[in-house]
Amino acid sequence: MNAFTYASPPVLRSALHLLSRGAGRSALLAGGTDLLALLKDDIVAPAQLINIKGIQGLRALKIDRNAGLRAGCLNTLNDLACNKQIIAFYPALALALGDAASPQIRNMATLGGNLCQRPRCWYFRNGYGLLALDASGKSLVLQGDNRYHAILGNAGPAYFVSPSTIAPVLVALGATLDIAGPQGSRSIPLEEFYRIPQKPGNREHDLGTDEIVVFVNLPPPGPNSSSAYYEVRQKHGFDWPAATATVSLITKRKKVVKASVVLGHVAPIPWRSKEAESALSGQVVNEEVATAASHAALQAAHNLGQNGYKIQIARVALRRAILQAAGLPVPPPHPSKVQP
Repeated sequence: MNAFTYASPPVLRSALHLLSRGAGRSALLAGGTDLLALLKDDIVAPAQLINIKGIQGLRALKIDRNAGLRAGCLNTLNDLACNKQIIAFYPALALALGDAASPQIRNMATLGGNLCQRPRCWYFRNGYGLLALDASGKSLVLQGDNRYHAILGNAGPAYFVSPSTIAPVLVALGATLDIAGPQGSRSIPLEEFYRIPQKPGNREHDLGTDEIVVFVNLPPPGPNSSSAYYEVRQKHGFDWPAATATVSLITKRKKVVKASVVLGHVAPIPWRSKEAESALSGQVVNEEVATAASHAALQAAHNLGQNGYKIQIARVALRRAILQAAGLPVPPPHPSKVQP
């Protein structure tokens, strides 16, 4: 492991100062569940490690039915998953939080770290970068094993999938991020935080090297609103999902007046499906409507060669999430495992 300096600032201002002095060669340590693996595998080699665990203000958590949610970046996934108000007001989020990773990781991993974690693509994790290019500039993903790679947003040159199971749910629920930097704070929709890299050196997050994600905000659950989260994974134990679907609906006289549909683990970003949202708008949800919307969402999906199975998995996950969000019965899942 490369040598680095270590700092543990007590306040946010000090952490930002250290970051700004680090000239892009600093790394933040919170839960460490992703960073430590990256360090051990020589994927990152920061000259400075900044431990932000002691910044108490970043553990704040406020939840109000009328005001919504405001969660500091240092809240652990387990604390959020077990919070009774989150379970009551944001059940889809509570489910996604509780399904993320393993109990051991959920007790260490932080909300901010989960949203900023790096892709699990094995080419990236073996040092080939986000775009996974060989020496001649050709994609290793297209030439090699791509069974877990993107089926949407995969026109190139990036083919990895956004790794967070929490982010798609938060996007569907209208989350915003507060980001602190040396020049002050800014707030952006979480949906705009994620980017698809277009050339080597591009990052997958809209986060400067001297900035920190400090708070996540959610609007309050509105009247006649409902949401659902559904995921499919290869095995029931600790595993990364093959695909997830989050659906948020607002209805009036049983008709959908607003729909938000976001797929996860199928694209380099949490994938919002305008096609599915349009197919649901103005409809009374039933099995036929849910099926039509799920097919519309995956109409543009592209098989890279070995990941075509994910198209059907995402379609089924979305159909079931739509039915759940509408309060309709969902057929039981097939007992067989996913076979990529």
